[in-house]
Order: sequence, then C-alpha cells, then structure tokens
Amino acid sequence: MTLNPNESIDAALKRFNQRLQQSGLLREVKDHAYYEKPSEKRRRQSRRRKY
Repeated sequence: MTLNPNESIDAALKRFNQRLQQSGLLREVKDHAYYEKPSEKRRRQSRRRKY
C-alpha cells in the first residue's frame, strides 16, 4: 500500500484498516489465537450459517 499524494497518515491508516477488515485477516488471526475444540468450532460455524 502506498501513500497517496497529499494524504495524511491518519487517512492512510484508516484506509489500511478498512482493507484489513474486508480481507478477513483479523478474524482469522483471532480465530487462531487460542485452541478451539472441534465441537465448539462446529457450533460456531452453524450459528454463523443461520444468520
């Protein structure tokens, strides 16, 4: 990611954070932060599919 001309650091950081959220990378990192039992994983995924 490059800094656009006349773009503040805050705006670039906000743009970076939005791209990070859209990619789903943060969610994946949080999911792997601790061990989750397979039964809990299935339960979480089934709840996510309902909505």
